[in-house]
Amino acid sequence: MNPEPPPATPAVLDLDIQRASAARDLPDDDSFRLWAGLALQSHPGHELTIRLVDEEESQSLNRDYRHKDYPTNVLSFPADLPPELNIPLLGDLVICAPVVEREALEQGKPPMAHWAHMVIHGCLHLTGHDHEEEAEAQEMEALERNLLAQLGIADPYLDERE
Repeated sequence: MNPEPPPATPAVLDLDIQRASAARDLPDDDSFRLWAGLALQSHPGHELTIRLVDEEESQSLNRDYRHKDYPTNVLSFPADLPPELNIPLLGDLVICAPVVEREALEQGKPPMAHWAHMVIHGCLHLTGHDHEEEAEAQEMEALERNLLAQLGIADPYLDERE
């Protein structure tokens, strides 16, 4: 008699990366998996899509969903599924590659450090964190700093507080 195979352990993260931007020097899939997996370690087995877009698509989505008519670095779209659908979908992140690249340059940050920050920031939004109120912002920024420090990345808010 053959023993039954052990139950499958859930994947840390089921990640779909869509590259709809012509930007160069984008992070590789392993980097996105590392950053998102770190931010979502308390949500094992969940699914997430990261879509890398140009400024036109970012602006269109930002305008249509947030009523802000300009491209932005990262947009988070949490899955809004009825509870009876037991699907582990967290949602989608839309990251505008040219904006992230420009911000890294303007802020004097290593581009990959800024990419990591944007992925972690977006993932935290998908898990319910926000920064509309000061107390929420402090909590979310503390989480971001902690996660980025685990990657050896400096505090992304340091210059903003000076």
